[in-house]
Amino acid sequence: MDKINVYEKLNLFNEYWSPKILGEVNESYVKVAKFKGEFLWHTHENEDEMFYVLKGLLIIKFRDKDVILNEGEFLIISKGIEHMPVAEEEVHVMLIEPKATLNTGEVKNERTVGRLEKI
Repeated sequence: MDKINVYEKLNLFNEYWSPKILGEVNESYVKVAKFKGEFLWHTHENEDEMFYVLKGLLIIKFRDKDVILNEGEFLIISKGIEHMPVAEEEVHVMLIEPKATLNTGEVKNERTVGRLEKI
């Protein structure tokens, strides 16, 4: 049981859309990531997903609306809901989601991170 400084961990990498594992809580990972630009429309059929904004402004697009998340705000996206994260400028986020969750959900392409790095 060692404490973790989230901001120190975020300084260890620069790539976007590539979540890193900070720890585990029961059957979920606590992850951090840096986002910039548009991601892709995707769905997580079996997992809820939580985005907590640590730095910047994140837009989560849904087919019927956009939700803007500022620093210190989070959103839980229920399983089965199609969404697309967008970061006009660099955004730092914490994610809490089941270990089986792929960053691209049901879509598998060049942005899919199959093996997550623990930092």
